Amino acid sequence: MRPGPASLTTESAAERAFVAPLPRSFYEQPTERVARRLLGTLVVRRSSAGFRLGRIVETEAYVAGDRANHAVLGPTMRNRAMFGPPGTLYVYRIHQVHCANAVAGGGEAVLLRSLEPLLGIVGEPRGPGRLCRELGIGREENGTSLIEGPLRIAPGAEGPRAIVQGKRVGIRHDVHRRLRFALEGSPWISSPRLPGPGGRSPESV
Repeated sequence: MRPGPASLTTESAAERAFVAPLPRSFYEQPTERVARRLLGTLVVRRSSAGFRLGRIVETEAYVAGDRANHAVLGPTMRNRAMFGPPGTLYVYRIHQVHCANAVAGGGEAVLLRSLEPLLGIVGEPRGPGRLCRELGIGREENGTSLIEGPLRIAPGAEGPRAIVQGKRVGIRHDVHRRLRFALEGSPWISSPRLPGPGGRSPESV
């Protein structure tokens, strides 16, 4: 039996998630599929202050040939982590905030856009900058492992749920691509909100 939401608000639940992260093979799937399947999974951060835990409710995929992808022109000092092993954390700074991405390999990655807070998060992790702030993610985490590092992603504790999809936010290129995904009905989705049932993806989480 999968544990219910109440059971995810304890230190022991966070510790269980931390020691049983998603395997590297999870991130070796096509990037758009990784973006969909990350919905409902758990992000856990361990520090000297204890654990912080949240459920991923919104993501964006950045793929090959995508002009909004930081790696579209190849490796640079800034995007080097995107060419690391699948399951690497890529962190960049923009507009005075940090954004966190799960690398799927080969210069492709998934932006973590919003979380549902579960444990140790006192603010609102709605939007990629706030998500990083609430989890304490900065440039020092860039290039660390989501499997062995201080920030990890673990399987979720709920069954399949419908998702909605739409266009990505805050980009200037390839704005027509529908590579933004979210758990349908979650109050933690960032603005602008995605469409309702009419925009639902045919694939569940």
